[in-house]
Amino acid sequence: MLAILAPGQGAQTPGMLSSWLELGGVAEHLAQLSEAAGIDLLAHGTTSDADQIRDTAVAQPLIVATSLLSWSCLGNPVADVAAGHSVGEIAAAAIAGVLTESQAMSLVNERGSQMAKAAALMATGMSAVLGGDAAVVVAKAEQHGLTPANMNGAGQIVVAGTLDQLDAFAEDPPEGARVRPLVVAGAFHTIHMHSAVGALDDFAGAIATAQPTTIVLSNADGSSVTEGDAVLRRLIAQVSNPVRWDLCMDMMTAIGVTGVLELAPAGTLVGLAKRAMPGVATVALKGPDDLDAARALIAEHTGRVDQ
Repeated sequence: MLAILAPGQGAQTPGMLSSWLELGGVAEHLAQLSEAAGIDLLAHGTTSDADQIRDTAVAQPLIVATSLLSWSCLGNPVADVAAGHSVGEIAAAAIAGVLTESQAMSLVNERGSQMAKAAALMATGMSAVLGGDAAVVVAKAEQHGLTPANMNGAGQIVVAGTLDQLDAFAEDPPEGARVRPLVVAGAFHTIHMHSAVGALDDFAGAIATAQPTTIVLSNADGSSVTEGDAVLRRLIAQVSNPVRWDLCMDMMTAIGVTGVLELAPAGTLVGLAKRAMPGVATVALKGPDDLDAARALIAEHTGRVDQ
């Protein structure tokens, strides 16, 4: 049983599309995605520097486009489960047939723009907390006014709030834990994103969804969402609510997932799966050199692969 996963913000790196553009048809596909998003993804995926692609309005469309491009290079395989972390939920919705690629890129452009506007209202950010007891970490975060914005499992929690709150937390870390600031431009999945949710609700009113063709797991609680409209509503509401990736991994384990393929820009979610889902085969599709390994995983765990 195969799960295809799409990563979230923070996975971007300068020049991450350069190697993909060496493959036939990718440049033309990227141009279509750029037009749908209204942003120059070619420049941002090849020549923009780390600061430029850190901008939420750039990072989010770039990450979703990269996931969709890498999926296309595999022949758009059908998995048993689709799930995305944070903005990756939009790519997962497209993989599951809920959204067209054009709809996904239009939505992610609006999401990134609205979240960037919300982040500009106050100096906020996020920090990863590695290790420590989860209950202790959450209690310490809340003591400093922070929100446990990403419960990632495998000993990783991401907290979010104002920069002053994050600084105070770093000086008073939970016992047995390390705190590492993240290269993101706001306190995502917290009340600081409330204004973005309202704008996205209005925008989504014009989007006609389709029924999912595979199991789609929600960041809200790890549950399977069976209606297209519900998938869209949930991923919008998630903008100001914590990501429960730990529960998504618990669900994948419970329903018998045996293989995990993380689309580009891959690495983070496979790293979590290796620690939280022992015995599950994984492939991180970081670049074209990983395509053969990805095809082998698909063939072994679903019996399907497009050559």
